[in-house]
Amino acid sequence: MSRLPARFAKLKAENRAGLVTFITACDPDRATSQELLNGMPAAGADIIELGMPFTDPMADGLAIQLASQRALKAGGTLAITIDMVRDFRKLDAETPIVLMGYYNPIHAMGVDAFCAEAGKAGVDGLIVVDLPPEEAEELAGPARANGIDFIFLTAPTTDDARLPVVLESASGFIYYVSITGVTGTASASNSAIEAAVARLRRHTNLPVAVGFGIKDAKAASDVAELADAAVVGSAIVSRLAAGLDADGKPKPGIAAQVLEFVKELAKGVHNAPRRSV
Repeated sequence: MSRLPARFAKLKAENRAGLVTFITACDPDRATSQELLNGMPAAGADIIELGMPFTDPMADGLAIQLASQRALKAGGTLAITIDMVRDFRKLDAETPIVLMGYYNPIHAMGVDAFCAEAGKAGVDGLIVVDLPPEEAEELAGPARANGIDFIFLTAPTTDDARLPVVLESASGFIYYVSITGVTGTASASNSAIEAAVARLRRHTNLPVAVGFGIKDAKAASDVAELADAAVVGSAIVSRLAAGLDADGKPKPGIAAQVLEFVKELAKGVHNAPRRSV
């Protein structure tokens, strides 16, 4: 079974929100991204999203687009992404890992083979941003059969008529994209996030995680007051990119520096006062 329900139950018992962190597998190389992945729980990440490298990440802003390019240049593949989870599980049996990305690499590997391998490796959830709910069952069904939750995105443009369709096959948690557009750009106002979380909770009992546009510990703390989790991706990936040399190679100590930033984010999230929404 997925580790996600257990993790959100733990967060609820502790009366705090969770921090969800994102990195792209093999960015800027396998060793550095594995070091980051392995170090995330100790730095305070409650759930980890691991990006599946892809040539055309159309829903992502420049930071994650470049991360995918670096990962592909370093030889990153879907098979290696799954291997990274397998290696992580040798050290950590509890922290949930969600693979996030696009359908093409999964389709190329084969849905059944992918779900079987991901499930055995210890993947807990999937976010496939270009697979709409009407077409998701071909992947969501085999994923669930292998103990993997299928997580859907909702956005400010997802109205009350559309929400039941989106939520019908969802499990794990709901990922609320707080802005229209791509990752790593603008940020939503606290009032807009509060209203959105309240609306989602009228439609589902699943936890609500909020992402897009969270750039620092203060912004993460603001979201953590309202939602069940705050998702930070582009800001982490940008910290990593800033620690690369002119050839795109990691400078000494870059993983430790990125994990220090994750610790700052975690402190903001975990110490945020909870508000009833």
